[in-house]
Amino acid sequence: MTSHENNRKYRLGAVSYLNAKPLIQGLDAEPRIELVLDVPARLPAMLDSGEADCGLIPVIDVLQRDQSWRILSDACIGCDGETLTVRVFSRMPAEEVGCLHVDGDSHTSVALARIIWREHFGRELIVTPFTGAERVDECEAVLLIGDKVVNHTLLDHEIETDLGACWKSLTGLPFVFAVWAAPVGDELEWLAGRLSKARDAGVASAEMIAADYGPALGWPVAMAKRYLSQRLKFTLGPRQREGMARFVELVKKHDIVRTTGELVFE
Repeated sequence: MTSHENNRKYRLGAVSYLNAKPLIQGLDAEPRIELVLDVPARLPAMLDSGEADCGLIPVIDVLQRDQSWRILSDACIGCDGETLTVRVFSRMPAEEVGCLHVDGDSHTSVALARIIWREHFGRELIVTPFTGAERVDECEAVLLIGDKVVNHTLLDHEIETDLGACWKSLTGLPFVFAVWAAPVGDELEWLAGRLSKARDAGVASAEMIAADYGPALGWPVAMAKRYLSQRLKFTLGPRQREGMARFVELVKKHDIVRTTGELVFE
């Protein structure tokens, strides 16, 4: 760590959902870090503009920066099967869905849905934003993420398709939705270590976090505890990297976004 970094303070962009709480455990009390909470889709712009030094960024956005950003620390938001909170709600079986209204808060989940429908169900999805102003009963299917899955009012959409479970069935691999990312070349050794330390503390106290934050976000406590302690995975290990590599391969195969790059790891 350089003397410059030793004296530095950091602005950190993170999401306000329950799923991010274990990653930011204790960081609000860290004098060298200022936390800024927003929806996932807003965080890349904060990093682009320099409004944040590091952000919890959807993987698809890191990929689109063509190696100008790198993944910092081994902390992430991922799953190894069912997520509970990245789900498509439909009025028909998943294999019959042709038009998907999507929650724009997560770019990675939208890309994942398109891949799953092509690879798993053999269908090309028409994807359109879901703003909440549409007549819900006219939507074939809606993709929701995060706490909204628990609080949704899609009562006529009784069929649920969990994208984490579908990915595991398709590839046999874990899936990573978001990672800590920062511009290539910026010296952030201290911050990378601090983020991993926060994750370790958060994972160790996941059930307490669920009980403390879950109810205010609309979660039954028992479900919140299961979600944070059993469903989500917060460590970016070798199998998670393998899952990310497979995701990148399929993104390029199906031309989901325009990129020629690869993910860059610290």
